Amino acid sequence: MGFSEVSCREFVDALSSKAPVPGGGGASALVGAVGMALGNMVGSLTVGKKKYADVESEMYELKAKADQLQKDLLRLIERDAEVFEPLSRAYGMPRETEEQRLDKARVMETALKNACSVPMEIMEKSCEAIELMVEFGAKGSALAISDAGVGAACCKAALKGASLNVYINTKSMSDKAYAGKLNEKCDAMLEKYSKIADDVFESVLNRLK
Repeated sequence: MGFSEVSCREFVDALSSKAPVPGGGGASALVGAVGMALGNMVGSLTVGKKKYADVESEMYELKAKADQLQKDLLRLIERDAEVFEPLSRAYGMPRETEEQRLDKARVMETALKNACSVPMEIMEKSCEAIELMVEFGAKGSALAISDAGVGAACCKAALKGASLNVYINTKSMSDKAYAGKLNEKCDAMLEKYSKIADDVFESVLNRLK
């Protein structure tokens, strides 16, 4: 059974242990899925209501996208664990001889690049989720507006959390040009989408206070 299929208690217990997985990447993916699900709930509470009949078709489209993003993010919990384990093993490789050092460096570089791929995807999916949260927050049922705000906060947390799992790996890469490109991409996503998520949260907050 994968980490996305265990109980909340089991996941948290595993997260708090000294086991290498799940870690921050998997936790970020889960938080992103939870955030997207909250937006999806806003949509569920909007469709079928006469008051929101003019946005019903749009809500169904948003919900279909949210359904897929939830599945994607839950899948990435498993993928993060899969790509991190080889990196964890690589750190433990011997480096007593020159040959061992070269072999470890080669394996590490490949493992670091693979380990970056999943948190990068978590960031990308979180950005997509934040874009949907804008729509759910602006057009969804006013009775569930607080959930849109919580969802936006969760999606931002997933975005920022996943970024740290990219940066910690790019920092150790020998290929600085490749690392720099990944960092620039992360920087851009953080700058753009953190603000969008904050705007959704502040809009909800202002409507509630």
